[in-house]
Amino acid sequence: MRRLLLVSSSRVFGTGYLDHCEEEIRDLFQGVRRVLFVPYAQKDVDAYARLAQERFESLGFGLDSVHQAADPRAAARSAEAIFTGGGNTFLLLTRLYEHGLVRVLAEGARGGRPYLGTSAGTVICGPTIKTTNDMPIIYPPTFEALDLVPFNINPHYLDPDPTSHHMGETRETRIREFHEHNHPAVLGLREGSMVRVDGDRARLIGAPGARLFQRGRPPEERTAGDVSDLLS
Repeated sequence: MRRLLLVSSSRVFGTGYLDHCEEEIRDLFQGVRRVLFVPYAQKDVDAYARLAQERFESLGFGLDSVHQAADPRAAARSAEAIFTGGGNTFLLLTRLYEHGLVRVLAEGARGGRPYLGTSAGTVICGPTIKTTNDMPIIYPPTFEALDLVPFNINPHYLDPDPTSHHMGETRETRIREFHEHNHPAVLGLREGSMVRVDGDRARLIGAPGARLFQRGRPPEERTAGDVSDLLS
């Protein structure tokens, strides 16, 4: 019984940290007293934990950071809920493997423990992290991730700009390159959008919507509403 909130970005232009998804966070964590934060996507984990703690306390939740636990795996197993923040996805996945947390987080989420991810914390919920936007600043033992949903995610998705003079690859081009060698669908999740998963049901939330890429098919626009077909 998955209970996931997969957010493209922790901030959208003109708002503060987690402001745009506050209502969904409150709903996901209803009945939760304390959240366990996973800060490993950033180097300064202490500063990152302080930021998250202040924001969650303003929402009425206590927050502990897994990096401060004497036994990270035990802390993750006993947590009421998990929040994995954004940063560099390669760094995040590397640290999760180093601390033996990949399987623990995946099993907890599959068993119904509420899970919130933003940016990199969202990317790791797919089968792999191969569709992240980040540079590989560190080498994880594998690109295989939590596999909580059967599709890959590209957060902060940007549509091609027909007026741009930029000659580099667009995000769409990069995803097409991914599909030259890989099969999973890719959800290009625009900033301000998020996916809520409850068991076998999924909803796309947020006016910006998303773009769905499937191998051998033209991209498909997805608007807010039921997207449970992505889970099949």
